[in-house]
Amino acid sequence: MSKVLVIGAGGVSSVCVHKMAMNKDIFSDIHLASRTKSKCDAIAASVKDRTGVDVATYEIDAEEVPAMINLIRKIGPSLVVNLALPYQDLPIMDACLEAGVDYLDTANYEPKDEAKFEYHWQWAYHDRFKEKGLTALLGSGFDPGVTSVFTMWLKKHKLKTIRQLDILDCNGGDHGQAFATNFNPEINIREVTAPARHWENGEWVETPAMQVKTEFDFEEVGPKNAYMMYHEELESLAKFVPELERARFWMTFGDEYIKHLTVLQAVGMTSIEPVKYQGRDIIPLQFLAAVLPKPESLGETTKGKTNIGVIATGEALDGSGEKTFYINNICSHEAAYEETGNQAVSYTTGVPAMIGSAMMLQGKWDGEGVFNMEQFDPDPFMDMLNQHGLPWNVKELDGPVGF
Repeated sequence: MSKVLVIGAGGVSSVCVHKMAMNKDIFSDIHLASRTKSKCDAIAASVKDRTGVDVATYEIDAEEVPAMINLIRKIGPSLVVNLALPYQDLPIMDACLEAGVDYLDTANYEPKDEAKFEYHWQWAYHDRFKEKGLTALLGSGFDPGVTSVFTMWLKKHKLKTIRQLDILDCNGGDHGQAFATNFNPEINIREVTAPARHWENGEWVETPAMQVKTEFDFEEVGPKNAYMMYHEELESLAKFVPELERARFWMTFGDEYIKHLTVLQAVGMTSIEPVKYQGRDIIPLQFLAAVLPKPESLGETTKGKTNIGVIATGEALDGSGEKTFYINNICSHEAAYEETGNQAVSYTTGVPAMIGSAMMLQGKWDGEGVFNMEQFDPDPFMDMLNQHGLPWNVKELDGPVGF
């Protein structure tokens, strides 16, 4: 039984805290902090209503390191779970180092003033965490997170080596809005509008954003256009699966989303460069995020399913030659909302955040330093996915993907 401090009060945090409260044998004492305490209070009220568990709430600016240190020392948690914005990762890691507590997040660091997200900033903290005898677990969401665990499970149980890897993220849900993002609008749009990159023959290959697409028939969703993007797990997979010849990430977007995004980009609303408005600087993308529907408000209206998984080709573990396997999870928006009051995109990230936290608190994943999901035994994590709302399925395909 352990005390945890969760930072952030969006949809992912709501799911994670609800699921922690449903596992009182692991999470004995839950604390929740955010810049807006009223959001924490709303999550705490929902958790109390659904589970009977009390969640303590606080107001904190995660970028104010001294304040974070004081809060951590006041609470005395075994683990800080960072579900805030990616550009707050490093300040929270600094606070954890100073306060002497383990750290977990779901997305890698991204500077505020540049749409570029890479692990090297956080990997640079390895020696500092090691010297303090602390653990930092990076990327315990779905992608990154579960997709990396899926890959390593295949390498442990099906494939001796992985030659090609494709990660496919499909959200087949419909929220009824003309344009809305399924997670933080600022982060979502920064990701989508950044140049695509994939790993091929030992180097990164860059292509213009949203220029490469393929159609894929997703089980229980149907045919969807999937666009090649850069996503951070490609960086860690290229490092920890060194034999990879090619690794790509694909995400589905509907025609209406693409149309709206194209117009917004054309008129400068997706820019992160400050512009002068009525005598003060504003960031267009931050203003756009403020007027778009909040992702946590979409749960009640979103219908349909997500389907996220990986397709891997390589040398079979049993010596039978080259094989291709597809491992994935299908999640219902309606079922996620019924259980936690949040849609499936938040659910598929919040549940793995809870499971990663459980791995650390129970000592199933342990080490001193900064680690990615690929570096630990996938089996106990995969078991908990089945037990806590994200069951997975694996099947052999006839051959490598044709796209």
